[in-house]
Amino acid sequence: MIAYITDLEGRWDKLERSCADNPHVTLQDGALTLAPGVTFVFGGDAVDRGPAGRRILAALLAAKRRYGERVVLLAGNRDINKLRLHRELAGHPLPRAPSELHADRPGLLRWILANTMGARDAFDHRAAELRAAGARADDEDVVDSFAADIAPGGLLAEYLRGACLAHRAGRTLFMHGGVTADSLGVIPGREHVEDVDRWIAGLNGFYADQIAAFTAQRVRDGVPEWTPIVAYQAPLPGTSMNQASVVYGRLADPHNDPRLPEPGVVDRLRRAGIERLVVGHTPVGDVPAVLRRDGFTLVMADNSHARLEWGLRLDLDDDHLAWSGRCRLDDGADVDVSAVVDDRPSLVGTVTTAGRRLIKAPLDDGWLLFRALPQRRVEQVAVADPGSVEAPPSLA
Repeated sequence: MIAYITDLEGRWDKLERSCADNPHVTLQDGALTLAPGVTFVFGGDAVDRGPAGRRILAALLAAKRRYGERVVLLAGNRDINKLRLHRELAGHPLPRAPSELHADRPGLLRWILANTMGARDAFDHRAAELRAAGARADDEDVVDSFAADIAPGGLLAEYLRGACLAHRAGRTLFMHGGVTADSLGVIPGREHVEDVDRWIAGLNGFYADQIAAFTAQRVRDGVPEWTPIVAYQAPLPGTSMNQASVVYGRLADPHNDPRLPEPGVVDRLRRAGIERLVVGHTPVGDVPAVLRRDGFTLVMADNSHARLEWGLRLDLDDDHLAWSGRCRLDDGADVDVSAVVDDRPSLVGTVTTAGRRLIKAPLDDGWLLFRALPQRRVEQVAVADPGSVEAPPSLA
């Protein structure tokens, strides 16, 4: 059995709710505890949008030390991008950083977080976390804490050393962002790999080499040797996507409406024995989005920026997937929602022919329908009868 949580982004309350009444993973005195035989996968993005990033990192690292290979940590973009701070806060700011901030570490860090990391409130969240821990929390202390995180032995540095980019467990592949026609088989700086398992191993090898270069602070001709991983985890300039990256690739349309990978990608994964892909990174409303087509299942479980950022419970094995959470409908009603997905026929994971809304889960008296709309808005409605349905669309 695998217990999965992703995109906590500094929100301890989400972790608490995910672990409440969870038979597979619990919190006991702030420590993650696994039931016998359970593997725990964290899907990445531990920090940034809440005042408990360090606490979450410490809990994840403690669980990794306690359980070893039974705890899998994926590296998310919000985790990896902090590698930049080691140099940018030490005299090597980005060329576009305002010159008046170059000698103002707190001002520069606020600018970096807000303008290049999508984390406008992270500085204030860190100050709140330091105060809650009884530590000094003036502006310079906040900067020092970010620097300490990525220093040798720091919480984030240790998290990244213990993390990976992709993890396969039987029929299921886990990654932070997703796999697309642009990323499958591609390992930055290396030859294209056709075999899927060799590609997964190669991606993780590339990542490990990059983190080792950062740890050793290897710089050649003024360029950090870990520059490729920083570029790999970032969106392409002027966009919100990087489809060549399994960290920042999005399985969604421009409004974040979910999409399956391209048919050719699904075919290659299935020929390798992978029939389920589980990702975070792309917000998909209050509860997970499951898409199913031709024996392949995509699970998207990032509920950040949702109406209710309730902690989700998601567990799976080779034969079934179960999730539960809470959803606020368009009419304002809050409902507890859950779904079980296995090989049996179900409306879950299909889309309505009229309106092209994803059927997320059964309700007591109908079905939960979802659609992503422009400007990060979503439609979440309950209907008694969804009418005729069809397979969900792919990226192609």
